[in-house]
Amino acid sequence: MIRKVITYPDKRLWQESKKVEKFDDDLYNLLDDMYETMVAYEGIGLAAIQIAVPLQVLIINLVDDEGVQHKEDLKEVINPVIIQKEGTTTYKEGCLSVPEFYEEVERAEKIKVKYQDRNGNEIEEDLEGLDAIAMQHEMDHLAGHLFIEKLPYFKRKKFEKEFKKRQRERM
Repeated sequence: MIRKVITYPDKRLWQESKKVEKFDDDLYNLLDDMYETMVAYEGIGLAAIQIAVPLQVLIINLVDDEGVQHKEDLKEVINPVIIQKEGTTTYKEGCLSVPEFYEEVERAEKIKVKYQDRNGNEIEEDLEGLDAIAMQHEMDHLAGHLFIEKLPYFKRKKFEKEFKKRQRERM
């Protein structure tokens, strides 16, 4: 089922997500709905809080060189923790919860992350490049943060100005 993605300035986006304790049908349905929603909204990642579910659940499905997402590459991530960071990189990020706005954000270039899959199995993974960037972006959502909070002051002001302008145009 495709769910509605909540968008800035919805206060729920700043809510901290709770740890998943039960790996059951409710979780499986949530993961399946998240996948359908992410694809429908043409995203490469989605955190549960973006569909108003405050649980430490996120999914990532990057596109290949031809711009195609393959479901077998879907990463379902539950209760993630970054255990190591290395280097820095900059990438122009966007977000389904902050539509039509893209800006350069600095993040760790390589990370080691520990998480559980849909069955509760522990996974430890080394990520770099867009994999690492997407994981950090989605994990920020679980902690109640948006990528726009990482922007320098003048770029944050630029975002707020563009956002207010779009709001006026929709009225």
